[in-house]
Amino acid sequence: MNTHPLFSGLIIDEYGKPVDTVSISGEPFYVVDDAGFLRHIPSIDVDKQVFNTLMDQIRGHEDVIVEQASKMLDQDNIFSRAILMNQLQNMDKQFDSLVESGIPEPTRQYLGMMGFKITINIHGEVLNVDQPGQMSPPEEE
Repeated sequence: MNTHPLFSGLIIDEYGKPVDTVSISGEPFYVVDDAGFLRHIPSIDVDKQVFNTLMDQIRGHEDVIVEQASKMLDQDNIFSRAILMNQLQNMDKQFDSLVESGIPEPTRQYLGMMGFKITINIHGEVLNVDQPGQMSPPEEE
């Protein structure tokens, strides 16, 4: 099991202060300073909220994402598109494997440099996910 929070280094509290991380008995936590009281929030709780927020933003845009990804990978054919579409449609089932493998440190650093940040409150509730080039939500029909 990965003992590092997925979004370590990308989370701030509601006052704009960076949130620390710690591992206790192999379990990762985000540590939020609540006026001197350090609240330890299981990282899995926050990470799942962020993951669900990102998945909500993907829903309704799968076709565009598959088209662009297949072009970027120089694999613009029906089989590659089908594989990519299947991966996107089953993303919610892949959270556990992402937690297991973690997000590589260079990737987290790159996300931070690009302006990706997550704001949580003292209870570990995700207040905001700022990301560069954010897609607008799909239009209601």
